[in-house]
Amino acid sequence: MTKPDEIQIDALIHDLSGAKLAGDAFNQYAPGNPNNAIRRSNLRLYLRALASRRAESLLLMEAPGYRGCRLTGVPVTSRKVLLERLPALGMFGREAGYRDVADAGFERVHGEQSATIVWNALSDLCALPVIWNAFPFHPHRAGKPLSNRKPRLGELVLGAEFLRRMLAMWGFEQVIAVGNVAYETMQYLNLDCQKVRHPAHGGKQDFIAGLSASLSVGA
Repeated sequence: MTKPDEIQIDALIHDLSGAKLAGDAFNQYAPGNPNNAIRRSNLRLYLRALASRRAESLLLMEAPGYRGCRLTGVPVTSRKVLLERLPALGMFGREAGYRDVADAGFERVHGEQSATIVWNALSDLCALPVIWNAFPFHPHRAGKPLSNRKPRLGELVLGAEFLRRMLAMWGFEQVIAVGNVAYETMQYLNLDCQKVRHPAHGGKQDFIAGLSASLSVGA
């Protein structure tokens, strides 16, 4: 497999920051916002860390939630996970350079259920795939930034272009699609993947079982 270099990672983040979205989607990497600069830095640290460790699998999720990547810039990672180092994986924590940020109105948002489930499962399995989103920006209900909604088709088409770049940069040996949206995005690209249930809405145990089985197959 290949791995991206720093120039490729920086170019990807630059292009993410320039993406134009509808009013009911938030680009957490866009220029002109000092908090977004922190989120770009967090994402850069994350991707560089995974590249240095030659992660071989991709865990594809749906989209950032307002409790997770919307605030941290790192896919499926809440403020709580970002700041509390994961010893089993050697990831995150202030000592690694990750920085906390909360926009006005989000100050009391610290954890995200899906983020906690995903990272706890990966820690238990001692597995460190790259995590990415089919739509890498935060879709929310109009006028309600502290909400989540399913990405629209056009948004997923945009997201598929960034996903295509990620796949080309990394040359993953395995892609695991978490939930229907991620799986349908891989089908749109005519690419093979394994599918597991999303951990939300009571899917925790099925997700953990499916992830464990999928990672065992890919090992």
